[in-house]
Amino acid sequence: MWAFVPAAGGILSDFGANVIKVEPPTGDPLRGLSMGMDGDAKIDLSWESYNRGKRSITLDLKQESGREVLMKLLADADVFLTNLLPPARRSMGIDSKSLRARFPRLIYATGSAVGQSGPESDKGGYDAITFWSRGGISSALTEEGAERPVGPPGPAFGDTLSGSMLAGGVCAALVKRAATGEASEVDVSLLGAAMWSMQRVTAQATMQGIERFPRRAGQLPHNVLSHTYRTSDDRFVALCMLQADRYWPGFCTAAGRADLAVDPRFANAKARRANIDACFAELKALFGSKTLSEWEAILGRQDGQWDVVRHVGELHADPQVQANGYIQNVRCTAGVDIPIVSVPVHFDGAPMPIGASPDLGADSDAILQSLGYDEEAMIDLKIQGVVF
Repeated sequence: MWAFVPAAGGILSDFGANVIKVEPPTGDPLRGLSMGMDGDAKIDLSWESYNRGKRSITLDLKQESGREVLMKLLADADVFLTNLLPPARRSMGIDSKSLRARFPRLIYATGSAVGQSGPESDKGGYDAITFWSRGGISSALTEEGAERPVGPPGPAFGDTLSGSMLAGGVCAALVKRAATGEASEVDVSLLGAAMWSMQRVTAQATMQGIERFPRRAGQLPHNVLSHTYRTSDDRFVALCMLQADRYWPGFCTAAGRADLAVDPRFANAKARRANIDACFAELKALFGSKTLSEWEAILGRQDGQWDVVRHVGELHADPQVQANGYIQNVRCTAGVDIPIVSVPVHFDGAPMPIGASPDLGADSDAILQSLGYDEEAMIDLKIQGVVF
C-alpha cells in the first residue's frame, strides 16, 4: 500500500516482471489521493507512477477463501512483496516463516519502517516521519534558528529512493537463487535507506561524537568555485569545481575577469581561503551582474563543472531528458495521456517502456481463470466479498 513497496514493484514491472498487485476490496488507500485534472478526469499521479505496468486483483485476505486464492498465486511466484505490518502478516498467515515453509523457492521481500529487528520492528512509518525526519535528513538541511525543520521536497521522496533499493535487493536475490538454489528474505527500511543516503556525515558524526553539523545561513564557502550563485534575473547557477586551482584561471578568463586569476590574493586555493571575504564578494557581484542565459554561455566556454538550478516544471523540455526518454507519456486509467518519469536504468542504450497502472480489480477475473476457477466459483467469491 501507499508508495514505498509499490514503487519497488513498479520498477520491477518496468524491468519486465509480471507484477500482480493484491488489493483489499476497498483498494489501496493511495487510490483515494486524487486531484482533478483535464476536466472531470480524476488522476492520482502518485498512484499512476508507483503502480505502473501492474495487474490488479482484489482479495479479502481476512477470509480463508481469499487466502486460498493468494496461495494459488504464490505456487509459481518468484517474489512476494509486502509492507503490511508484521502483526497483520502473522494474523493472516502470510508472514515470512509461514510462506517460505510452504514455498521454499519464494523470495520474501518487505519494506519496513525501522528494520526487522529491535524493539520497534513492528512499528509502521512513512516517508515524512521515518525517512526524512528520523533519518537525519531534515535536521541536516535546516538552518540554525529556523522556525521549523525543513520538510520533504515532494510526495514520496524517501519512498521512491527506498523502493529503488528494495527492487535492487530483489534482483540480487533472484541472481543468488539462480546461482545457488537458495531463496532469500529481503528487507529495506525507510530508516536504513535514509542513513545510507546520509552515510558520509553519519559516519563522521559518529566518529567525532557530534550530534549535529550546524547549517548556518549565509555561511562562507570553503571553495568559491563550489557554491551556488544568484544571477541578475534571480536564477541560480551551481558550481562544483572541486579541483579549484585547476579551473580557476579558465573560469576567470571565460567570465571576463582574467585579473582575478593573477591577483595575488586569489592566485591559488590557499590564498583564496585566506582572503575568502573579498574573493566571495567578487564572485557574488560577478554572477549578480549577468543573466542566467549569459552565464550558460560563459560557463560553456570553460572546463569546470557547473549546472543550472532548474525548476521541476522545466525538466520536461530539457534536451537531455528528451534524448534519453526520462519522461514517457502513458495512457492512464482515466483515458488521458500523462507524463511518467522513467526508471533511471537503461538497458542496451534504451529506457524501459512504462505500462499503465490498473483499475481496481481490473484483472481479477483473468487471474482467477488462470488459476483454474470457473465462472460459478468466481461468482461465489464475489458474493462472499472476497473479490471485488
